[in-house]
Amino acid sequence: MGGNSCLFGDQIAKIEEAAESSDHRFPAPIVLPHARCAILRSMTDTNLKAAVVGTGHLGRHHTRILSQMAGIDFIGAYDANPEQLETITTEYGVTALPTAEAAGDADLVVVATPTVNHRETAGMLFERGCHVMVEKPITATLDEAAELIAMADDRNLVLAVGHVEFHNPAVQTALGLAKGVRYLETQRLSPFTARSVDVDVILDLMIHDLQITLAVAGEAPSEIRAVGVPVLTDKVDQCHAWLEFPGGLVANLTASRVSSEKIRKLRVFGSEAYFSVDYGEQSVHSASLVRTESGIEIAPRIIEVEKDEPLKAELSAFVTACRGEGSPHVDGRTGAAALKAAIEIRKQVESR
Repeated sequence: MGGNSCLFGDQIAKIEEAAESSDHRFPAPIVLPHARCAILRSMTDTNLKAAVVGTGHLGRHHTRILSQMAGIDFIGAYDANPEQLETITTEYGVTALPTAEAAGDADLVVVATPTVNHRETAGMLFERGCHVMVEKPITATLDEAAELIAMADDRNLVLAVGHVEFHNPAVQTALGLAKGVRYLETQRLSPFTARSVDVDVILDLMIHDLQITLAVAGEAPSEIRAVGVPVLTDKVDQCHAWLEFPGGLVANLTASRVSSEKIRKLRVFGSEAYFSVDYGEQSVHSASLVRTESGIEIAPRIIEVEKDEPLKAELSAFVTACRGEGSPHVDGRTGAAALKAAIEIRKQVESR
């Protein structure tokens, strides 16, 4: 690879030691067509009405943040489980909506229902003129994703997808600094819980890192290889995937929901520099090659990260997009690209 080669092999340990002492493009800012922008730009200083459909594990946090966000009039939340709904609305002092359709009175809605309901619920809200953010994965199938994208496009509405890890300040910091990335690896390991067992670990956990990998690559993978096994459920609980891209990037992704410990790591190897991201700590350790008269040295680099709640940053980006302003949100096409890669990984696993 010449003088600007990426840092591989046995150098990884040395670097870590020093540091510790298809349109699958990067999600471009969304600017809505002129007529819609004119309407929304006039509302820049006006509160937007918001609602949440689905108040489970993530929905409750969407409710908490949106109901307290400046510039938002929170009209309420809905959940098919009355007891769950009462618990969340009482906790945050918000209105319990009688139906999902009632959320259609809002300007923007977060859909945090089970994935199998995303197409129906988001489609209903688009028909009522709402901007929508659906939790990841975007839908259960690629056909459903294409339908939602078309509905949003036809109505000049925002379709965002809840890939919250993309908004982690440590991730944004590292990706902003990494240049000429040729190799990245991720570890996303969790102890087993009963949550999200309706989907496999690929759609539950690995899809976060797939979306970030696609953002780095800026293109669809040319080759995918994967292995995985069910352990505690009838679906894949542990998976290892290898992705190659036409531009030369190679990605090595591991996800498990049967681990004895929780690990969230992203390592990015660029042109003469290395970045190690800890999602949970929101920290970035880095090292780079330094040329001196005596040769080449590996020098640690201090990276400052301004910590913030990723979900809050994600919702802020969504609201900004709904106002017709440029925003680094994960749009529908990007979410669909991540789903497509996840489905291909599943196929590779099932073919073995």
